[in-house]
Amino acid sequence: MLKFVIRRLTFSIPVLIGILLMTFILARAIPGDPCLAVLGERATEEICETFFRRNGLDQPLPAQLLIYMRNFLGGDLGDSLRFHRPVMELLVDRLPTTVELGFFALLFAISVGVPVGVLSAYRHKSALDVGAMIGANIGVSMPVFWLGLMLAYLFAVLLKDTPFALPPSGRLTPGANPEPFYLVAGWYAEGEEPLGILRFFSRIHTLNAILTLNGELLIDALRHLILPAVAVGTIPLAIIARMSRSSVLEVLNQDYVRTARAKGLRERVVVGKHALKNAMLPVITVIGLNFGLVISGAVLTETIFSLTGVGRTLVDSITSRDYTLVQGFTVVIAAGFVIINMVVDILYGYLDPRIRFN
Repeated sequence: MLKFVIRRLTFSIPVLIGILLMTFILARAIPGDPCLAVLGERATEEICETFFRRNGLDQPLPAQLLIYMRNFLGGDLGDSLRFHRPVMELLVDRLPTTVELGFFALLFAISVGVPVGVLSAYRHKSALDVGAMIGANIGVSMPVFWLGLMLAYLFAVLLKDTPFALPPSGRLTPGANPEPFYLVAGWYAEGEEPLGILRFFSRIHTLNAILTLNGELLIDALRHLILPAVAVGTIPLAIIARMSRSSVLEVLNQDYVRTARAKGLRERVVVGKHALKNAMLPVITVIGLNFGLVISGAVLTETIFSLTGVGRTLVDSITSRDYTLVQGFTVVIAAGFVIINMVVDILYGYLDPRIRFN
């Protein structure tokens, strides 16, 4: 298994290099002048010359690429042309929002989609099966932005002042200022600059609440996540449910499943132990691919629910021709895809040992 993991890690290196090159080229292919986009009416010819020189945009593209690659290998993603802050700092500030939203959206999609698909396959052609697949088709057809607006209208307007009301925007209740877990644990004193990784995890509010044993913060963060997570996770849920159904249906007709039933095993053991494990291979692939749907859906969802995450920041940086920010955020998101695909490959090797030797 260790050799299999090392082989997959090795194959990921050229993919990441290709992502770096393509991101650099595509960012420079965005039409428009970054100086005009950032400075607007203040952009005179002299100011733009200083702007290009200060940000290294006056050099030939091959030279810019070499500088970018060298800085990237040193852990430096450059400074944002728009915000005048290191891209790494902006990632630490805004990536936790997208990670938290994506995690709970996928958790919602998997925890509901897989059981619905398995039950639909087990109750094939029943009313439950037909109803579940109709719901799945409706879920796939609903645009994320429309569903987000409808959920906000329903739970924040129509159900306002009821026990079912949910906040329509933000990550926490206004005025809430949770104390980071590294201060609660006494690792750093107030005002000291902690490691970036600690600041990153402290901005994932649900994780920070668990580490600080702050139940009030956890409930508040979860209430703010329900609507955006449901909006983002509905389409992946429908896809996972349909794939789980078709995969389990195919496995239930295999000879080894009929043999297990003939041996007198309980139906729960036959489906849960014998059928489900083999049916999960294509389902895991779909779950990995739906990571992309979650990220793309987060762009619109973060805008609707006023969440300042990677998706919303990336769209703003594209419109403002912020090359370094586009490059940094795109590379990180693409690296996330590579990592997810690698995890899927490893899970494949665990579920089907034959794959390890291919």
